[in-house]
Amino acid sequence: MKISLRDLWHKFEDNIEKLLYASRWILSPMYFLLIVILILILLKFIGDVIGFIMIMQTLSYNEWIMHVLELLDLTLVANLVLIVAFSGYENFVSRIDASEDHIDRPSWMGRLDFSGLKLKIIGSVVAISLIELLQDFLNVPSINPNVEFWRIMLHLTFVVTGVVFAMMEILSEKRHVMQSKEELVQLEKDQYKL
Repeated sequence: MKISLRDLWHKFEDNIEKLLYASRWILSPMYFLLIVILILILLKFIGDVIGFIMIMQTLSYNEWIMHVLELLDLTLVANLVLIVAFSGYENFVSRIDASEDHIDRPSWMGRLDFSGLKLKIIGSVVAISLIELLQDFLNVPSINPNVEFWRIMLHLTFVVTGVVFAMMEILSEKRHVMQSKEELVQLEKDQYKL
């Protein structure tokens, strides 16, 4: 049986494609380690709560609020880590079948594509940045105007980036809707011709 050069090339190409497809599993340890980081965030959160409970009676109102904001900040970071771990794994490695029919499955799991993931990340970053600014403004006596100016500029940059991402998503959705409408019109024209 004679094997042609074309058959050899297709076999080579198939093997390369299989290797490329299998390479997605290289990402899985990264997503697992994000869960380890989530555990470390939990330990930090517990330590901060215990420390806060021990000194909360001695704190002023602004100091009390600043400690609460720090806990919120950690919670937002933990949410962000979880979203990236779940969505990244499902988008780039494999579906998480264990959660498929689970009653507690988050509504965004399995439906959050890369574009949606970017929006969630930038939304979380904006919220975290806002909490940091709020902490600074609660601690007015120690504010360095130069540093605070750049923090505000950075926050505004995050906000503008989020708005641009959202607008790009809206334009992309409109483009898909327009293409679908054009395909339907073409299908109706083709049926009418028959």
